[in-house]
Amino acid sequence: MINKIVRDMAEAMQGIADGSTVLVGGFGSVGQPDALIDGLIEQGATDLTVVANNAGTGRVGLARLMELGRVRKIICSFPRSAGSVVFEELYKAGKLELEIVPQGTLAERMRAAGAGVPAFYTPTGYGTLLTEGKPTAEFNGTPCVLEKALQGDVALIQAHHADRWGNLTYRRSGRNFNPVMAMAAKLTIAQVDEVEPLGTLDPEAVVTPGIFVSRVIRVPLAAG
Repeated sequence: MINKIVRDMAEAMQGIADGSTVLVGGFGSVGQPDALIDGLIEQGATDLTVVANNAGTGRVGLARLMELGRVRKIICSFPRSAGSVVFEELYKAGKLELEIVPQGTLAERMRAAGAGVPAFYTPTGYGTLLTEGKPTAEFNGTPCVLEKALQGDVALIQAHHADRWGNLTYRRSGRNFNPVMAMAAKLTIAQVDEVEPLGTLDPEAVVTPGIFVSRVIRVPLAAG
């Protein structure tokens, strides 16, 4: 019987190795798997490369993971935002590597990984420092730069509903980077609001099929 629901956070985090590339869902705080990030902090993996939309805020969650010295490199679109104090401290001190990727390119690099496409050409960033040294080509008069697919060892994502097979639905703008990250990782762990009986999810509402999901843990929404 297929059952991807795990008993606790320790089981959800099992096997995440030092040196892993970890894809972290969310657009700022929207759709961000806060409980899974805290679980990763507790689990102890280090020397991580983190892929996320931004570099965390305050001193909690992703920012806390970096502050503890557990992140070697971050790949993101917006490293500096309101409250990104930890990133700025670590980067200025030379303790954190940074790769900035335009937001659409970041999403497409992960989508390509999930689709089995090794690389693609895009006009975004052509001629800028962000694409310096990358192969270029021209298509219908438009200069483009080659971008490689971005695969993760682990994806930490947040969804709304799941069933025991790992089929996932999302709520409103929580459907941001989460679906493409789920497809782009070897091990996908989903934090969900509710677990529904098998067969009760509307197939038209399922965005991430269970084939892309390894583990599911229920983290109920806080009251109020």
